[in-house]
Amino acid sequence: MAELRLGIVGATGVVGNEIIKIIQERKMEFKDIKLLASKKSVGKKVKFYNKDLVVEDLSEETFEDIDILLVAVNSDLSKKYSLLAAKKGVTVIDNSSAFRLKKDVPLIVPEVNSDDIDNHNGIISNPNCSTIIALTALNKINKYAGIKRMVVSTYQAVSGAGAQGLQELKEQISDLENNRDIKVKAFQYQIAHNLIPQIGPFNSDGYSEEEMKMQNEGRKIFNNPNLKISCTCVRVPVYRSHSESITIETEKEITVEKAREILSKSPGVKLVDDPSNSKYPMPLDTSNQDLIFVGRVRKDITSEDNKSLTLWCCGDQIRKGAATNAVQILEKVIEKKAYRN
Repeated sequence: MAELRLGIVGATGVVGNEIIKIIQERKMEFKDIKLLASKKSVGKKVKFYNKDLVVEDLSEETFEDIDILLVAVNSDLSKKYSLLAAKKGVTVIDNSSAFRLKKDVPLIVPEVNSDDIDNHNGIISNPNCSTIIALTALNKINKYAGIKRMVVSTYQAVSGAGAQGLQELKEQISDLENNRDIKVKAFQYQIAHNLIPQIGPFNSDGYSEEEMKMQNEGRKIFNNPNLKISCTCVRVPVYRSHSESITIETEKEITVEKAREILSKSPGVKLVDDPSNSKYPMPLDTSNQDLIFVGRVRKDITSEDNKSLTLWCCGDQIRKGAATNAVQILEKVIEKKAYRN
């Protein structure tokens, strides 16, 4: 690891900052680390292992001395720079939606399908945050009983819209308390004291772009092209950590007791399921850490057999839903020696 040269694109953004923090938490060392961002951030200094690293300009010439590149920018920028880097022999781990459904690009949740990393051609994709949270929670249940259908409602924190979303909620709460006019920029409507049942544009069937990611990405990660998922995504006035209500239908019978047993042993999962004492996952408890909390596991009372369950889960969107998952992919790439230089 210490001989590898790492680059981070979008180093000054919310996810980029978290990536830098997590790399230090995990005590990962590299021969060299290059921080890259747009011109407005060039020259800024970022603390890394008690040293000041200067943010450099993102350009076509910046990938000559990089082995692995973590990309934390929007899909338009990623399409340009990730492809450029990959063409120069760099192994790219991309956090955007640009390449997730490309056939030759592995879409990775390390607890679920890390072996797919071996099949990359220069670019590896990080899934959507809600997909990561749901599939980390459900992975071992899927392996045991075979999930064929899911009905999901997500309650997504403003952190999913980046620094602008976090700032907008904070400002709107302050403006409301002080009787000032509300400014709306990051979202379609006021988010403070409100819910917005739209994340991304709608398709002809009335499903938003964010909602379709759960099915399209879920099929690829679980390697099940027949998986059916109906999803409703809602933006909620919570700073960070997404929550999800999930009902699953399985091929094989599975009881609530068996599901709890499986979840208690699932990598990346913490079972918090004591309803008699009001113990269940909540955003406040799951923020600033990497486990997906799962609870309220119960039988689906609309089903007459033991092939349908409902559960509730929460996970930090910035960490496991984005930055931590990317760093875990980085660790697997290094462990497998799956980098190209």
